Amino acid sequence: MALDRGLLVRDSRQSNIQLDLLVNRLLAPADITVVQAQLLLYILHRSREGAPATAMQHSSGHSKATISQLIKRLREKGYVQAQPCRQDDRRRLLFGTEKGLALQEFLIASIRAAHDRLYRDFTQEELSELDRLQKKMLRNLAGSGGKNR
Repeated sequence: MALDRGLLVRDSRQSNIQLDLLVNRLLAPADITVVQAQLLLYILHRSREGAPATAMQHSSGHSKATISQLIKRLREKGYVQAQPCRQDDRRRLLFGTEKGLALQEFLIASIRAAHDRLYRDFTQEELSELDRLQKKMLRNLAGSGGKNR
């Protein structure tokens, strides 16, 4: 009996949805979503030099409009601030605020708890194989993973 590849895709998507829902529940006390948390952690990790919005767009895969909305929400909540770039007045760099930095450990712990739950019954070998297979799928979708079928 052939494996239903459509079911594999659906299950993968459902895993991602369920993971986001779990992380959102864990983050709810801080009134921040998983996508906002990921962006905030990206900015906090680059707080020394500042994080340009275009780099966040490229690294996250989100559209420019989505990144702009996320940044707006993080600024409204007082987690990040924008400052002009010294080398290019047209650009603005994002920096974490003290309030954002105070949230950093909670965000990391919440995301780690969700990941621990997701992978709790996996051996190291299974995780390595899953990593290899996911990278192979991503290469296939990028058009560089072998023959097209």
